[in-house]
Order: sequence, then C-alpha cells, then structure tokens
Amino acid sequence: MEGKRKGVIVGLVLISICNLFFIQLCDASIHEYRRESFSPQSNAFFFHGGSEGLYASKVHDSSNTVSLDKPLKGKSFIRFETVSFVRKKDSASKQHEMQQNTGLVEAIIFEVKDRERIGGSYLKSEMICCNESLSNSGFCKLGEVIIHKNPDNPDWPRRIQTFFQGKSEEAKMIPQAVEINSTGMYYLYFMFCEPELQGTVIKGRTVWRNPGGYLPGKMAPLMTFYGFMSLAYLLLGLIWFLRFVQFWKDIIQLHYHITAVIALGMCEMAVWYFEYANFNSTGTRPMGITLWAVTFSSVKKTLSRLLLLVVSMGFGVVKPTLGGITTRVLLLGLIYLVASEALELVEHLGNINDFSGKTKLFLVLPVAFLDAWFILWIFSSLSKTLEKLQMRRNMAKLELYRKFTNSLAVSVLLSIAWIGFELYFNATDPLSELWKIAWIIPAFWTLLAYSLLAVICVLWAPSRNPTRYAYSEEAGDEFDEEGISLTSSATNMSGVAVKGDSHIGLGEVLEEDKRE
Repeated sequence: MEGKRKGVIVGLVLISICNLFFIQLCDASIHEYRRESFSPQSNAFFFHGGSEGLYASKVHDSSNTVSLDKPLKGKSFIRFETVSFVRKKDSASKQHEMQQNTGLVEAIIFEVKDRERIGGSYLKSEMICCNESLSNSGFCKLGEVIIHKNPDNPDWPRRIQTFFQGKSEEAKMIPQAVEINSTGMYYLYFMFCEPELQGTVIKGRTVWRNPGGYLPGKMAPLMTFYGFMSLAYLLLGLIWFLRFVQFWKDIIQLHYHITAVIALGMCEMAVWYFEYANFNSTGTRPMGITLWAVTFSSVKKTLSRLLLLVVSMGFGVVKPTLGGITTRVLLLGLIYLVASEALELVEHLGNINDFSGKTKLFLVLPVAFLDAWFILWIFSSLSKTLEKLQMRRNMAKLELYRKFTNSLAVSVLLSIAWIGFELYFNATDPLSELWKIAWIIPAFWTLLAYSLLAVICVLWAPSRNPTRYAYSEEAGDEFDEEGISLTSSATNMSGVAVKGDSHIGLGEVLEEDKRE
C-alpha cells in the first residue's frame, strides 16, 4: 500500500513512457492535439500533453508568465495556443444554462524531479484528485488535482485551470505562455477529476521553446554536431579529391564507389544540419526538408554497407567482378534501402500518436535482421578473401586485408558494446532525466560510420602503385608487388624460388576465379 501511495504520479509518467517506448517522438516543439481522449488513472483522467528537456531562460521576468507581445529572444517557455476541451452532449445537457463552472480541466506542468508532488503521496494517499475527506481536512480543494508545492519554488508545480460554462460543450484555454526559469525535463498533463466529464477530448496545440530556439533540449547539441560532421566530411572529401586527381590514371572502379559514399555523407550531414537549423528557428519540421534528409541518410547507409561487402569480397583486388552474386548483393541492398527508409520516416516524420509500438517494432526488426545479415556475409567473405590471398602468397594484399579485418572487427565489438550501453541507458533512465547527454547515442553511430569510411580511404587511397590493391591476372605483377612489399635481405636465389612457387598456386586460383 505504501508503494502505491508513493508511486501514483510515477505510474502516470511510466504509462506515458510505455505507450511511447517504441515511438520516438517527432521531437516537435509544436505538440498537436487532434481530438484525443483522456485515460483513467486512480480517481482522475489524464492526457499526456508532451515532455521535453528545457533550459532556463537567459532573460527573466518578475512574473512566471511570458507576454505574447514581448520579444521571445532568450526566453524558455511552454505556450498554450488554441487549446480547447470538448465534452459529450449528454454531459453538457445535464448542466444548468446560467450556472458557471460546470466542469474543470487542469493543465499541470512539473519538472520530473517533482513528480511525487502530484497526487496524495505526501498525504499517504493513493488518490490523484482531492476527495471530500482530504478537502474537509484543508489539504486541497474538492474536484482539483492534489499538488504539493515546492517550498523552494512556491509557484511550481504549475496549475492552469479551464472551466466549462453552463451547457457549453467546449471550453477554451486562455492563450498564455509559462516561462521556464529552471533547467530540467518538463512534463505537461491535462487532467480532470469529475466522472461526468468522461469522454472529453482535447484539441489544439502547445509550443515549447528553449532560449536558443525551438529545438528540444536533447536535440540542440545535435545541430552543432552535424555542423562539425559536415566539416569533417568536407575535409575527408577534399583530401580524397586531391589524391583522386593526382593519380587519376591509376584509378580503379572501387575508387568511384568510395567517392560516391563520401559525397553522400557530405550531403547527408549538410542536409541534417540545415534541417535542424530550420527547426530551431521556426519550431516546425517541413516534410520536404526532412524527407530529403531521411532519404540521403538511408541511401548513404545502404551504399556504406554495400561498400564494406564488396571490399570484403575482394572486388577489384582479388576478383575483377562479383560474377553471379551481383544480383544477390544488389537485391540485399534494395531491400535494406526500403526497410531503412520506412524506419527513418516513422522516426522523423511520424507524430506522437501516429504509430503504435507494434508498428515501430515491426519496422525495427527487419532493419536489425538485415544488419546482422550484412555482418555475417561481410566476415564470411573476408575469410574467403584472406584464404585466397594466402594461397597466392600475395603478402602485400594480405596485409592490407588483415588491417581492414582488424578495423572492422574493432568496429563490430564497439557496436555491440554501445548497443549494451544504449539498452542500459534507456533502462536506467525511463523518465529522460539524463536528457542533456542523450544526443551521444545517435552521434556515436555517425562517428563510427565516418571512422570506417576514413579507414577504407586510407587503405585504398589512390597511389602510383595501384598493383598493391588492384586486381591483376599476370603472375609477374603479383611477384613484383610482393617484392616491393617485402623488401628484405633475401637473396636473389630465394626470390626466384618464391616466384616459381607462387606461379603454380596462382594459376590454380585464377582458374577458380574464372569458374566463379
């Protein structure tokens, strides 16, 4: 019983979290309400109006209400716009025409650390709404949500009341903005206590703003991050372009694939930065810009995985073409592109109530399965490629692929470790109290993809000696490459012997490649 008394409002928050566990909010500063219903909890009915990390205002007013006519620069607030409540006709018809205050709906704003101040936990009661017994004791007013004010900040948690009048079916909130003077994760709930109002719906919208703009607090660092990543891809692209031009006569087909991935990465980071900057200044995410960002992201992810796969297969290094498996590689890439695009669209374009948890899970599982398929195929191909290079005794290319394999293995281990950290992070922070550092979760994957691309650029950089990684059918070229790579004090006689041995093994492997 004691646990129930202490955890009433915690239960409210957790219910909202569970309902949205597999749904990443569109993170919009403008929260839309489209005639949505209230849910029962204890002796109250509630609707989750939004939750975001907000920084304290840089410029403070003496009051806690922001004037809608004053400049918004440096202000952090939650603004109520066109919010109204519509009750059922039979509920309205039971009231008297001339009677005032025939129904009450309250907007409750609180910081997550004050969640236990909502409800009767401090009164050792599991009630959320004040009942007659508590009212007679003077602890609260009958028909209102029980709120235990913070002694250090008497105005919080904040309560805004809206009354129905007479037989009116609709009650409109007065447009107003509540200033945020303390940094934290804020929750907004709309609640009513009267059972006669059951079936009431909410419509309208609220606008949430930080001092630096409309970006939610957990997303604000990502705008700066994408700006830095845009510069990082630009620098990588510039270095690669200079090498590309310098050794353009020795370019192989694989270099064009790498160039395409770099170009897509530059576009992806630039579009995401522009999308976040636009969101920060306007408070909305235009579908066109977000759709372009999502598409660039999906295409780049797909081509990055295909690049890792074809490099692992030895394309352009061990074999001139992929042969009969080209169709399977392209089909896997196409399926991944479709699955990734669908998931990205849901995450970035979906509204808070547009998709159920089952829908999101249905889209996450295919992407996870395809990622696992890519990893298995990549390492299986790497194993075969390393085996062929050992048979050919091609030590230069073997060393190259060993470095690539080690880098890829490290990235996979880091990915597994990070997934474990991400699960732990989400499990230990269900109420988003660590919202200030939540941006590092998506940032890690972007950095990991960039690091792998940089490793490939270093290992397969254009040079005057393309035979160190380019495919060659001539045994003599294989031997010359090995001689360049293995400069040592070996005698000419031992070099001839190695050449003879490698010639025999190479012919057999070439016949095998032709059969593939």
